[in-house]
Amino acid sequence: MSIKTKSRKQASATSKSEPLRAQGGPVIAGTCPMPDIAQLIGGKWKLIILQILIFQGMKRFNELRRLIDGITQTMLTSQLRALERDGLVSRKVYAEVPPRVEYRATQRALDLQEMFQAMHNWWLKGEEEGVKRKPS
Repeated sequence: MSIKTKSRKQASATSKSEPLRAQGGPVIAGTCPMPDIAQLIGGKWKLIILQILIFQGMKRFNELRRLIDGITQTMLTSQLRALERDGLVSRKVYAEVPPRVEYRATQRALDLQEMFQAMHNWWLKGEEEGVKRKPS
């Protein structure tokens, strides 16, 4: 499916632009936010981090690192900083020795619960229908 998108500059210049239509799909009023959404939560690790913080609650850095198979310390730090910068994760540092840092999903991230549940249901439906994954 192809969706027409506009840059933010184009969108603001034509605030009363015509609705966008996905091929064979519903009319999408305004510009499609998917590129911005992908920037916020896309990539290999962000969704996994968000899933843990949304459904399991507060985690410390090393807890997250143990829960996410294959992520390096550098990558986890980078992804947490990006999620914090984008308002999806909050970070609390305690003045203790050794330092203690806790990460939580913000309300903006918690609002993604339905999206995660919808993806889960989509996956289960595919499994029931016998949809096979391509070998990696």
